[in-house]
Amino acid sequence: MKLFRLAALALGLSSAFLGAALGAQEGAGKEQIVQVIARRFTFTPNEIVVKKGRPVVLEITSEDFVHGFNVPALKLRADLPPGIVTRVRFTPEGVGQYDFVCDNFCGAGHEEMHGRIVVKE
Repeated sequence: MKLFRLAALALGLSSAFLGAALGAQEGAGKEQIVQVIARRFTFTPNEIVVKKGRPVVLEITSEDFVHGFNVPALKLRADLPPGIVTRVRFTPEGVGQYDFVCDNFCGAGHEEMHGRIVVKE
């Protein structure tokens, strides 16, 4: 009887660990969708927090101008036509902070149109 209980316990623990591992993989594989609004002279939000290794989709909509979205350190670049959702997909591989900017001149406050992607463990 003890052997049966030990075997049942071992099987139960194995299943629990396997389930947890599969759940972690499944969670890591699901895309994080972040909606971003671009308008003269801001991105909202201007700080985007994501997790290393988890796929990200930025859904960026410009409200007023063909802004640009450029994250040089991550080699991400897109034009943002007004009224259209532009999707930028990436999977961050390194922990850190990565600045993004509008790279289409949009007026006197253009230099202030920037933000940051924060990649956490």
